[in-house]
Amino acid sequence: MLRSHITLTQYLIEERANHPSSSGAFNSAILAISVTCKALAGKISRSALSGHASAKARGEKPRTLDSIAHETFVHCLQNGVNMSGMISDNNQTLVSFEDQSADYLLAVVPLDGAANIDLNLSVGSIFSVLRREDSATGPLSTEEFLQCGAEQVAAGYVIYGPATVLVLSVGNGTHAFTLNTEIGEFLLTQRDMRVPENGSEFAINASNSRFWDAPIKRYIEECLAGSEGPREKNFNMRWIASLVAEAHRIFQRGGVFMSPRHNQDDDATSHLRLLYEVNPIAFLIEQAGGRASTAKAAVLDVAPSEAHQCSGFVFGSRNEVERIERYSNEPEQQYVETPLFNTRGLFRHTD
Repeated sequence: MLRSHITLTQYLIEERANHPSSSGAFNSAILAISVTCKALAGKISRSALSGHASAKARGEKPRTLDSIAHETFVHCLQNGVNMSGMISDNNQTLVSFEDQSADYLLAVVPLDGAANIDLNLSVGSIFSVLRREDSATGPLSTEEFLQCGAEQVAAGYVIYGPATVLVLSVGNGTHAFTLNTEIGEFLLTQRDMRVPENGSEFAINASNSRFWDAPIKRYIEECLAGSEGPREKNFNMRWIASLVAEAHRIFQRGGVFMSPRHNQDDDATSHLRLLYEVNPIAFLIEQAGGRASTAKAAVLDVAPSEAHQCSGFVFGSRNEVERIERYSNEPEQQYVETPLFNTRGLFRHTD
């Protein structure tokens, strides 16, 4: 039976016992991230009354909440938390921390789904922890972050909803911790989360249907055909426009999320960043038995070439993602327009 009182700190101590040579620096880094997310949860809940309102009253330009989130991570992590530095989607340059000899690096989305704030919808944070090479000396460089997702030592996200939930993997399964605001601690509430192997929901931005490659169109068409189509079951479509919220739904109910590369030029490609959006979510999903892919192959094996590189991303229930991979890796065939995609159909497609 799950011990309802086990805290994140206790969980990490138990995990450390499985690695006798561990120095404790790793636990310190993870706990520092959790403290940052606690602070950010409070700022998000107070944002309508504090940061924006007070700035407006003083006649200043309000800071955006995503910039406040970035500053919160920098402030909480810059001193003595066993991290050399971080990169984030809110800053085009890396942030070096005080201890340049520290063991770990952080790639982070301080506030995912920031556009949802004004609608009072779910937002979150996403993070990836990488090990800095022992041979690294001197000032931290961006190139040190260019590691395959399979090399992550930890990854997680926090969803700031009715409850603040931290979903974390340190390489031994994926687990959920819920913030108990009375005691200020994350408590383990779901151990060994599992992504259902099959699902009947899919999430994709349908407004981009004109850019989809034929395999993605084929998959969507089969889902929309429902019980009378080749899948012989009905599917529901979801789109939250928050990667954290999409991932959390898939952990609970299964299904598949698709942000595919487009069949046009590079400017029309997926907007998801490999290092600090795709890789951490992929790590969590794979640790929970799901599948994370570029639509053709495992995304965790992709070697990044630059810090803000974009990637196509498909993740969720293993059987659904593998079906998309099969379609994508079949010999290229001429795609035949159907009523779903032609000029009179549900998803209008024009050349």
